Amino acid sequence: MTARTIRTLAATLSLTAALAISGCSSDSGSGAAADADKPKMTVTGAFMPEPVNDKMAGAFMVIKNDSKTADKLTAVTSPLSDDLQIHETKDQKMQQVASMDVPAGGELKLERGGNHVMFMGLKNQPKVGDKVTVELRFEKADPVKVELDVKERTYNAQNTSAH
Repeated sequence: MTARTIRTLAATLSLTAALAISGCSSDSGSGAAADADKPKMTVTGAFMPEPVNDKMAGAFMVIKNDSKTADKLTAVTSPLSDDLQIHETKDQKMQQVASMDVPAGGELKLERGGNHVMFMGLKNQPKVGDKVTVELRFEKADPVKVELDVKERTYNAQNTSAH
């Protein structure tokens, strides 16, 4: 073999080995990196005021995003209703929206008089003390199951953040 053939063969083997190693590490590494970057949501203060009838109900909570990646609440599902809607309130008017932002390192507050989840056409009418299960779905984060405590109709969660 000539020196040129040996150098070409060595370069080819090195390139093949580098591609094989990078292929292996990118498969396992990208999954770990993707999971590290994926937002993880936590929920506090979740409740539903006792519905007046079986036509509609509201749900309120605080969704916290402790990650460095912003996300969006895109859907809510529940065995209590086949029609859950995400509503925003602007200028004292409620309207359905496709999604709501959950900022990186921040929170989305769903509260009376503001943004909230609406249950339309309830399958039954929960009473004070019951729990209603919902699943929150996000654009990037894994779904989160939440139990809403059914509270008195006049109940309003106290804002505990200091200003």
